[in-house]
Amino acid sequence: MSPSLLSAFSVLLFATSFLLPINAAAPSYNFTQEAINNGDALAQLAAKALANSKELHQRSGAFANSTCTPDKVRVRREWRTLPAEQRRAFVAAIECMQSSPSLYEPGVMPAAKTLYDDFVAIHLKQTPVIHRTLWHRLYTDVFEQKVRECGYTGTFPFWEWGYDAEDPTLSPLFDGSDTSIGSNGAFVPHEGLEIHQAYTNVTLKLEPGSGGGCVMSGPFSKMTVNLPVVQNTDTPLAADPRCLQRDLNKHVSSRHTTFRNTTLLLTEHNTLESFWGFLNGDDRYINPFELGVHAAGHWQLGGDSGNNFFISPADPAFFLHHSQIDRVYWIWQMLDWENRQDIFGTVTMQNIPPSRNGTLDDLVDLRPLAEPRKLRDLMSTIGIGGSPFCYVYEG
Repeated sequence: MSPSLLSAFSVLLFATSFLLPINAAAPSYNFTQEAINNGDALAQLAAKALANSKELHQRSGAFANSTCTPDKVRVRREWRTLPAEQRRAFVAAIECMQSSPSLYEPGVMPAAKTLYDDFVAIHLKQTPVIHRTLWHRLYTDVFEQKVRECGYTGTFPFWEWGYDAEDPTLSPLFDGSDTSIGSNGAFVPHEGLEIHQAYTNVTLKLEPGSGGGCVMSGPFSKMTVNLPVVQNTDTPLAADPRCLQRDLNKHVSSRHTTFRNTTLLLTEHNTLESFWGFLNGDDRYINPFELGVHAAGHWQLGGDSGNNFFISPADPAFFLHHSQIDRVYWIWQMLDWENRQDIFGTVTMQNIPPSRNGTLDDLVDLRPLAEPRKLRDLMSTIGIGGSPFCYVYEG
């Protein structure tokens, strides 16, 4: 699939023949292996989702009591399709956040020195109970709001990993130019990560990436990461200022974040339980020697995003990765909206420690960045059912 994405009009025109009725049975597909591998199948699924979203928005009357009118719907696009000036402006807005004061009351989170740090701190504090798709949907949207408050007016980007699966160091996202988000980290000899799979008690050892040290050039090469690696300190709330580290890893990406990985996730899993389990690489569902695209996306970044998921938002690449995760979830939802508006599982990851089942009335609490929201309000990205969101994905 060419990196140049179709225009919104072209996508809708292309997708008309694939439009699924809102109350249709679970969809089935008949793509060729070539189309699955080269991204064409994923492009068709994304086009179906966009067309279904537009049709749902028109039919639901969501905008009758919502600010998400059709003319207000924002479109999120892949990074490399953004004009150079938008990419630079996006970076500048994040740098603005990194120079803006923290919103925490003094003494509550001493390591959070800036508004950007607040996002890392909230993730650190809530990691054991947040790894469901809707928590990150709100989290990423609030990040977009703060980026816009820092003057950004362009589209919010996502990172389609499939373009770069062969070798992420060759991606325009990481080429170290002023239209990237910085380079790989400097090469530091190191062992690959060892990942313990909690349910099967299997240890998966990854090949090391090609970096490991401080980001060498481009945006964020002079960034200060303040939040500590929690297991390495006796004072987890104290700042531990250091450089941003990356360890881009083609061994992970070429196996686990390909167009094929994403396409099969979308086409082979019709229940939320199965979709969620395979998305996250939950070894109650997936081969423990395989990774889901969620975790693999972090581990192909390595460094601050991959080595400790408590503080993974320390790398700005986190937000493009999670915009892509949300895009994949959005496509999956919009292919069968009527049957894909629920949650699954307990409130702790893999039910460790054992906990109650989650409910749609559970809150996502991002204070001091945003007011709490019920999970049921976060299902739709286009204002349906009290949703605060108003966006779709193109491409």
